[in-house]
Amino acid sequence: MLTYFKVNDHQYIEVFPELKDDSEDRLSHIAFETTNIPRLRDYLASRGVKVPDALKPGLDGNVSMMIKDPDGHNVEFVEYMPGSLHTRNFGKFLPSTRISEHIIHVGVIVEDRAAADRFYKDILGFREMWHGGMRDDRTDWIDMRVPDGTDWLEYMLNVHNPSPKTLGVMNHLALGVPSIDRAAKTLAERGVDLHNEKPKIGRDGKWQLNLYDPNLTRAELMEPEPVEPPCCSPFIKP
Repeated sequence: MLTYFKVNDHQYIEVFPELKDDSEDRLSHIAFETTNIPRLRDYLASRGVKVPDALKPGLDGNVSMMIKDPDGHNVEFVEYMPGSLHTRNFGKFLPSTRISEHIIHVGVIVEDRAAADRFYKDILGFREMWHGGMRDDRTDWIDMRVPDGTDWLEYMLNVHNPSPKTLGVMNHLALGVPSIDRAAKTLAERGVDLHNEKPKIGRDGKWQLNLYDPNLTRAELMEPEPVEPPCCSPFIKP
């Protein structure tokens, strides 16, 4: 059904063998953890969000619910339950060889910023921490920090009729690393061909390195802290 790649005890990359052809979106869903899913379900229902009629444990033993955001992306909320597959394996499957220990953000294509804000900002409580673009006079990305934490969701704006490759670039995940230089050297030692991608400082002032899996999904390595002033807007601290 799927394969879990563990990043840390609370974050996983899930790979589903579902692609039928190259035109399909590579993004299955994004997920956020909650500590009280019944209360969250009731709250979302009170705000007019379509939620499941009932909650029950899944095959992994956790309780989760899947809803749609305004752009049609599947958004899962999960509460890790005692005795579930995940909680039974806390502290396990965390090799020192993994390139990153933290997913710091995910990016999804957003067509209507106002509609996305009504869902992520007004209902879920996310807050903008930075916005920028390919040019100083245009906003192509908006970083929306989660209510209780430092991770963020990145709106990917101004994307029209994307090709499969573009979908893989825009709907992406970012793995935090303490040193892009060190990560790039480790990848090269493991046989990853980096000739087409080099470490660079992004428009947000952070070192990054773009990688692509065999299905063209982008996995962005990123140092969490900027080394240069960002373009377009300052970072808003928590």
